[in-house]
Amino acid sequence: MKLDREVILETALTLLDEVGMDKLSTRLLAERLGVQQPALYWHFKNKRALLDAMNGEILRRTHERKLPEPGETWEAFLRENARSFRRALLARRDGARLHAGSEPDPADLDMVEAQLASVVRLGLPAPQAMTLLIALGRYTVGCVLEQQATPPDAAEQQQALDAAAASRPLLAEAFANYRKAGPDALFEIGVDLMLEGAKARMAGNAPAARRRAMADKPPAAPRR
Repeated sequence: MKLDREVILETALTLLDEVGMDKLSTRLLAERLGVQQPALYWHFKNKRALLDAMNGEILRRTHERKLPEPGETWEAFLRENARSFRRALLARRDGARLHAGSEPDPADLDMVEAQLASVVRLGLPAPQAMTLLIALGRYTVGCVLEQQATPPDAAEQQQALDAAAASRPLLAEAFANYRKAGPDALFEIGVDLMLEGAKARMAGNAPAARRRAMADKPPAAPRR
C-alpha cells in the first residue's frame, strides 16, 4: 500500500469509528497501516496536526450547506448551516470531540470569507454575523458532544432521575417534555432561540442607529 495523506486520513477515520477518541493513537494507526510510527510524521508533524486534518476531512465530505442558496434569508441559511454542521459531526464517532479546539485550515479561509460575505450581503452586519456564526457553531458542538457522550446505561439513569423528580411537579413536567422532544427537536429549539434573539437585538438597535446617524448629520442650511 502506498502511504500518502489520503490513505492515512481514510484509515484514521475508520479507526476513529472503531475505537473512539480515547483509544485513537498514532501508534495504533501505524500498526493498522503496517508502517513504523515515524513514517506518519512525513505527512503530519504531530498528532494535533493529524486530528485537525481528520476534522477538516469530515467537514469537507459531509458539511454541505456552507453557502446560502438563491433567495435564502440569512436566518434560513444559518439554520441550515447549523443543521449541516451537526450532521457532519454526528457522521463519525466522537466527531464533536475531534472538532473541539480545532482551528480552520488556512486553505479553508477563502470559504470562511465567502460565507461571511454572503451573510453580510443578506443583511446581517459583519460583526454580528461573525459573532452569530461562532455562537451557533459552539452551540452545535456542545449539543453533539452531549449526544455522543450518552453512556450505555443512560436509559436506567433517566428512569431513576424521573422517579426522583416525580414528587416535584415542575421538574416532572420539564423532564417529560425533555424526554419526548429528543436531541433533534431540542437542537432546533436552541437554534430558533438564538436566531430570534439576534433578530430582536437587530430590531432594537435599529432606532438607536438611526438616532446616532441623525445626530452625526450636519445641520441643513437655513432657508432664505
